[in-house]
Amino acid sequence: MQRYSVFAVARQALSQQMGWGQTWARAWADAAPKPRYDAIIVGAGGHGLATAYYLGRNFGITNVAILEKGWLGGGNTGRNTTIIRSNYLQDASAAIYEKSRSLYETLSQDLNMNVMFSPRGVMMLAQTEHEVRGYMRTAHANALQGVETRFIGPAEVKKLVPIIRLDGPRYPVLGALWQPRGGTARHDTVAWAYARACSDMGMDVIQNCEVTGITTDQGRVTGVETTRGAIACGKLGLVTAGHIGETARMAGFRLPVESLCLQALVSEPIKPAMDVVVMANTVHGYMSQSDKGEMVIGGGTDGFNNYTQRGSFHHIEETVRALIETFPMLSRLKMLRQWGGIVDMTGDRSPILSKTPVEGIFVNCGWGTGGFKAIPGSGWAMAELMAKGHSPLTEEFTMFRFREGRFIDESVAAGVAH
Repeated sequence: MQRYSVFAVARQALSQQMGWGQTWARAWADAAPKPRYDAIIVGAGGHGLATAYYLGRNFGITNVAILEKGWLGGGNTGRNTTIIRSNYLQDASAAIYEKSRSLYETLSQDLNMNVMFSPRGVMMLAQTEHEVRGYMRTAHANALQGVETRFIGPAEVKKLVPIIRLDGPRYPVLGALWQPRGGTARHDTVAWAYARACSDMGMDVIQNCEVTGITTDQGRVTGVETTRGAIACGKLGLVTAGHIGETARMAGFRLPVESLCLQALVSEPIKPAMDVVVMANTVHGYMSQSDKGEMVIGGGTDGFNNYTQRGSFHHIEETVRALIETFPMLSRLKMLRQWGGIVDMTGDRSPILSKTPVEGIFVNCGWGTGGFKAIPGSGWAMAELMAKGHSPLTEEFTMFRFREGRFIDESVAAGVAH
């Protein structure tokens, strides 16, 4: 792999940056399927690519294929609002999200590509007395977990976000849970960087290769059927987000997940107005400003199961109407574009990283509306689970916890799935 550096940029400047295509190879190879791999990852989004990368980096397993039915990073990885935080209440959640947040801090150096990680801070507004008590509880829990957060009052909220209105008639701001080391990153580049690193280790990133069946023998996985032929494997990781129910069905088991559309939008670009991420859980809206000046706005999921990626007007209207009360300046902006992503939700709004009833098949799903922040930590944990059969980070997230009543109920703890 040719390394990106300031010296490479300087050398290319001598030819007006026209020499990249002639002297540098593609970021990742356009591979064709081989007959057999030690491991196959289904889904070339952030979680799937990170799993493959840490299989190679941490365990030396490089005879790996990452299969994607469309284009790399074209699912939820390219359709989110890039929030990174780890201030969760439950110990298991805080552990895996904090692992992920800490990996994000050095990800650009580790992968030799600028993922544009911006630790600008994440603020979760308390707009009811119930939220004040809940966030103070979370702050105490985070202190015990080693996660740096604190509860701040309205005056500090206003200092950090001058455009905010504190005295809204329906949603006054009573304080906020503040994580100064949370932030954002560039979603596309995260996927590209992992793909480039996987390809450099000799792994095959295979796009336009849809899995149509999973083959087993006496309860153990033997391979997959794809639109590009049959491929044998020793281990299989299913990392297909909103379509995980369908891929699990091919293997002969069911998962306790449902698929929903999550919508977001960006405004026209404006001058810098806020340099932190703000989440308003009472109205289920959240906002940050991109490097291009767009206000990136997201809301909740649709109230019914579906696989659409188009979005709908009424849901955007509800989110923006509520946010305008807290951020009046939004009322003067035009919407530039909107989109939807298919998210997979579990009953307790916590993910599944687990072995399955089929030996050799592992599943990574259920991240709901907060999957982007977990990409490095999820990949690290899933790789350890696939390589060793267990991981301290995944022990609580087994798919069997639902029948055993061992919920990790972040929907109640956080009041929001993000």
